[in-house]
Amino acid sequence: MIKIENLFKKYKNITAVNGLNLEVRKQEIYGFLGPNGAGKTTTIRILSTLTLPTSGSARINGHDVLKNPVQAKKEIGVIHQTRNIDPELTGYENLLIHGLLFKMKIKDIKKKADELLDFVDLKGDMHRLASKYSGGMRRRLTIARALIHSPNLLIMDEPTAGLDAVARRRVWGLIKRIRDRGGTIFLTTHYIEEAEYLSDRVGILDKGGLIAEGAPSKLVNDMGKIAVDIEGSDGLEAEFFETRGEAAEFLSKLNKNAVIRRANLEDVFIRLTGRRVNPAANQNK
Repeated sequence: MIKIENLFKKYKNITAVNGLNLEVRKQEIYGFLGPNGAGKTTTIRILSTLTLPTSGSARINGHDVLKNPVQAKKEIGVIHQTRNIDPELTGYENLLIHGLLFKMKIKDIKKKADELLDFVDLKGDMHRLASKYSGGMRRRLTIARALIHSPNLLIMDEPTAGLDAVARRRVWGLIKRIRDRGGTIFLTTHYIEEAEYLSDRVGILDKGGLIAEGAPSKLVNDMGKIAVDIEGSDGLEAEFFETRGEAAEFLSKLNKNAVIRRANLEDVFIRLTGRRVNPAANQNK
């Protein structure tokens, strides 16, 4: 569904994307992770035809985003981090306008809007002004809007940023259902547990290039299934082991405060990038 080959994007003395090679399969959720400044947003802007690459290529379902941007746009629905819906329109009217922009027939928009508002559990609120929606409702509306023209690929940039835990998990359910209905999702997030739960595969980006890729469970297992957190002068440090027995033996010889736990995807992220995922600092990706 996505094929990126030797992609570069340079801004004067800054290389935002540095020889990126990446493929996303059809009907999978691909988590695109990286610290602030790694090049995630620039990559998304290139895929969305909003930014031109310096060199290299990016294709969506076979359509080159540089040579054939109009056809590439038809393949994608984009859900931005900002909730960019029109608050002066109802939920239904937001979908109607979006469908018209894609030159859909009115009867087809009405049918699809009715189906999608039911899918995202907003049918009972479809005639309320979007300004009256809660944060979670607005996010679900943006998902419905992105699906109105039946795209093959959803690009989701921080889809649950700013939502509470209940609303976030509701959106997670929607994302899984979209994949199960045949959709492909390219997802960025600063919530590492979100990527670990949702993604079939993840790619970890740093300094504009891909440094690791695979199923979350495989990346964790390759590093070590069990972690020992050790209190040090500079904070917690972690050591990783294949079994809990090995971790316990290591701990028995350690003269420091430490805790044994299961390793997770954030451990992989920190070990590879040297940085911790920071949900609060997502404005400069």
